[in-house]
Amino acid sequence: MTADPAPGAIPEPELARLKRQAKDHILFYGRELSDTLITKASGARLTDETGREIIDFASGQMCSTLGHGHPAILEAIRAACDDAIHIDSTKLSPPVIELAAELAALLPPNLQKSLFLSTGGESNEAAIRLAKLHTGRFEIASLANSWHGTTAGAQSSTYSSGRRGYGPAMPGSYALPPPYAYRCPVRHCQGRCDMTCLDIGFEMFDQWSTGAGAAVIVEPVQSAGGIIVPPDGWLKKLRALCAARGMLVIYDEAQTGLGRLGLNFGFEHEGVPPDMMTLSKTLGAGVPLSALVTGGAIAQSARERKFSFYTSHANDPMPARVGLAVVRTLVGEQLAARAREMGAYLRAGIDGLAQRYEVLGDVRGRGMLIGLEFVHDRQGKKPNTELVERATKRAFELGLVVNRPGGAAHCWRIAPPLTIDRADIDAAIEIMDRALGECGAR
Repeated sequence: MTADPAPGAIPEPELARLKRQAKDHILFYGRELSDTLITKASGARLTDETGREIIDFASGQMCSTLGHGHPAILEAIRAACDDAIHIDSTKLSPPVIELAAELAALLPPNLQKSLFLSTGGESNEAAIRLAKLHTGRFEIASLANSWHGTTAGAQSSTYSSGRRGYGPAMPGSYALPPPYAYRCPVRHCQGRCDMTCLDIGFEMFDQWSTGAGAAVIVEPVQSAGGIIVPPDGWLKKLRALCAARGMLVIYDEAQTGLGRLGLNFGFEHEGVPPDMMTLSKTLGAGVPLSALVTGGAIAQSARERKFSFYTSHANDPMPARVGLAVVRTLVGEQLAARAREMGAYLRAGIDGLAQRYEVLGDVRGRGMLIGLEFVHDRQGKKPNTELVERATKRAFELGLVVNRPGGAAHCWRIAPPLTIDRADIDAAIEIMDRALGECGAR
């Protein structure tokens, strides 16, 4: 007698058809696609083609900070279907206005006006364009190993991947060394950044610049670069160096905003707000939604100088309704505080792994965004990309999705939903432990 298939399982003939069609019709876009199909996602777990459950320690594509299928998100989508999904971009809807107002209530006085778009790349593109228009300059600096998107301006400020083969980047694009204490980019620090890299970076920028510095765009914690956490005072010093040159500061909070670091926004760690902020992944919780937030003289410039970033999906009501649910859930369920509490619990488990395995050369992060750097040995610190690849694959076979950031293939990026419970964290730590052991980690 044949056993009934597990819930979520795909019958073999249909599964074979789907995989054949995927091979024939899905275009490669920069990452190898898994041969496993996901049929369902709920909470912190995914279900694959066989009905097997998998703990999601990557929050989808770093977006599902409320977990998959959160009731508030589902209700927001249902309500949007009854009201409006999309309208002319020049027409406003109540969810767009309410989302802008409730975001503003969480932000300082210089960040009170929002433009809602679809992706992080779009919001960074808009920020870069507005910085150029406001300052009348064109030079944009960002950090080496950064990730800000793949649209033209955002890609020009992205240094972690995707730069080769597409011709010239935008004129005026410049890379600053990141505060990567474990592998100091200026070969100066040993494990503790003293910000010499920032001084050298701006000294070199001054020599390179034509005097047209417009802005610096950075993540409060560099994610794709391997979860690079700047030392206290770094953002404040960056702000001062930019101000001395008449340059704006843009914070890309795609992955650090809305609770992930144990704060509503990453910049709150130092209390140094930017001139402009972009939000994306965590704002839409899995729905395409991003925002450019600014205010004051920059917002006035946008009107007076006729800033143009007109797209088919600016200020759409359906994603805005979802974003509103995210912000209200963040506040109502005190998710930033929860991220601090659960992040400390998660970090304790990961620190325990680091005590057992020499190959885990460095553990770093804030809140529920933690990076593990793999080495062959701690003295030599040679990146151990091969072990990460094997361990990532084995962890998935054992029931855990763990992410390798695009700009640091020798690292794990740990970023589970903020709603995850301790039982799933414990289970994930056990899987990581087993995967490391079975892959020959020592």
